[in-house]
Order: sequence, then C-alpha cells, then structure tokens
Amino acid sequence: MRPLRPIERSTELARVYVWEWPVRVAHWVIVGAILVLSATGYVVAHPPGRWAPLGTVKAVHSYAAIALTLAFASRVAWMFIGNRWAQWDQLLPVRRERWRGLGPTLEWYLFVLRKPPGYVGHNPLAGAIYTLVFLIELLMITTGFAMYSVSAPYWSPMHAFGFLGPLLGGLQTARWLHHAGMWLLLGFMVHHVYSAVLMSQVEANATMESIFSGYKFVPEEDVVSPRVRRATPPSP
Repeated sequence: MRPLRPIERSTELARVYVWEWPVRVAHWVIVGAILVLSATGYVVAHPPGRWAPLGTVKAVHSYAAIALTLAFASRVAWMFIGNRWAQWDQLLPVRRERWRGLGPTLEWYLFVLRKPPGYVGHNPLAGAIYTLVFLIELLMITTGFAMYSVSAPYWSPMHAFGFLGPLLGGLQTARWLHHAGMWLLLGFMVHHVYSAVLMSQVEANATMESIFSGYKFVPEEDVVSPRVRRATPPSP
C-alpha cells in the first residue's frame, strides 16, 4: 500500500478560526480530568495495599470530577452560544446535508474514498460519535454523583443526588456503568488521537494544531459549502 499523501488543493486556503477558546479549554480540562479520574478510580477500586493513601486519592478523584462536570457543562452551553462550528447541529446529524454525509465519511475512514470529507469543523460521522461520547460523559457524571451521595459528609449538598441510585438500578449497577464508561472513554481517546493525526496529515489543514491555536487552513469552498469530496480512483 502506498503511503498517504496530502490532498491536492484546487482552491485557495483560508485561515479560519474554528475552535474558540472556551471549546479548547473545555477540551483539555475534560482530557486531563478523564485521565486523572481513570487512574484514581482504578486505585480506589483496586487498592494496592495498606500504604495507599485512599483518602487523598478519593479527594483527588472528587476534585477531578468537579473539573469534568464544569467543563462538560461549559461545552454544552457553548453548543448554543458558540460559533457555527461549535453548535449542537454539528454533532447531531439533523440536517439533510450532514445526514447524507455519514456514509461517505465512513467510506473515507475505511480508505474506500481517496479524498477526505470537506468539512471545516466536525464531519458528520465524527459529530455523531462525539454525541455518544458526551452521553457517556453524562452517564459518568450521573453515576458518580449517585455513588458519592451515599458517602458524602453529612453537611454535603451532594446528598441531594441520592435519588439517582434507584433510578440507575441500584448502586452496584451504577458502579458497573461507571467502570464500563471509563474503558469506553479511554478507548475513544486512543481512536480520537489516531483519527486527528490522520486528518491532519492527509488534509494538511492543521487539525492537530487547531486544538491549541483554534485555527485551521481549509479550502475556501469548504467554508462556504461543506461537502464530501469524491474523486476517481488513482491509476495503479
């Protein structure tokens, strides 16, 4: 198999401010929180020995959970007040154009199509997957609140979330969902890095750099009319 090469440009590139700073900050806070929560949660579930400072580990876990919750809430808010690429309809394929782009985008990821989809922000398939990721994060927050509500200090307002346990089928079910959600998020992070590097290298549009700077370099026509690029297969 021949190595992938950046796509040939047929139009001028535009420097577009895609990811606003609240989106970038929320992204990195969520990443850091998930890593800390996974590590501390594993220690809490499987203490390595008597020497383990479980009190400290649980405190760090709680603070990381607060960071995740606040970052999650801010990102959801930005789906309604952010720019066009942060909006909720970039995640849910509610528009016909994005719904029709799901199949061809999957073909690109499976190396069936030669050219990647021409979307400035999230492509339709990525947006749909991120919707599932947000739902998993919401599940993690909900199950975490349910479990903490029974062990929180007597003065803690977290006791108000005690009703979540029965709704989730009991604390043991909540714990299982919490554990499964952790592995799903870690698995997604691996795939996310792979796909971001792939798109950044093939499209040469600064996808990886954009999560730090906010800017992408994309064909001007993609800004005006996002679509799936189709091309005839290259000659052997």
